[in-house]
Amino acid sequence: MASTNDLKNGMVLKLEGGQLWSVVEFQHVKPGKGPAFVRTKLKNVLSGKVVDKTFNAGVKVETATVDKRDMQFSYMDGEYFVFMDMETYDQLHIDRKAVGDAANFLVEGFTATVAQHEGEVLFVELPAAVELTIAETEPGLQGDRSTGGTKPATLETGHQIQVPLFITTGEKIKVDTRSSDYLGRVTS
Repeated sequence: MASTNDLKNGMVLKLEGGQLWSVVEFQHVKPGKGPAFVRTKLKNVLSGKVVDKTFNAGVKVETATVDKRDMQFSYMDGEYFVFMDMETYDQLHIDRKAVGDAANFLVEGFTATVAQHEGEVLFVELPAAVELTIAETEPGLQGDRSTGGTKPATLETGHQIQVPLFITTGEKIKVDTRSSDYLGRVTS
């Protein structure tokens, strides 16, 4: 149990019949009249639904223990993604639903954060940006470089994103995992 005064971004609360909600943002409000309260934006850990909820200041809320561990993606086993715990070398089979959009950017050997609650995998979280190789894209035409347009490109994971016209097949680029945006070339 924690007080609403102890809320932090990323904290996971157990509300309304045992559902898990992650605190996206919160704000303590002290109006001129009336008691203080805490305005929060909560995200359902399993469904991804975001809601606004207001708590009276000082109210006790139940927190959930979420174990977050860095694990390395090993391989696909049918519909399951197999991750290896880097400390214990245990393997964990995670279904596609729990992996979510992170599946678009997973390559063997990538390290991701796996969040578990009471043995159940809640979600897989990648870094904000990853480096991937362009598997296929059409060549840019001469003169296109100055227009600033984009073209579709398929990453080594099979996910398709928009890249500038000057990017070619085989190049390594940086991609934003939250929005699938091209961030730049990787120079080595």
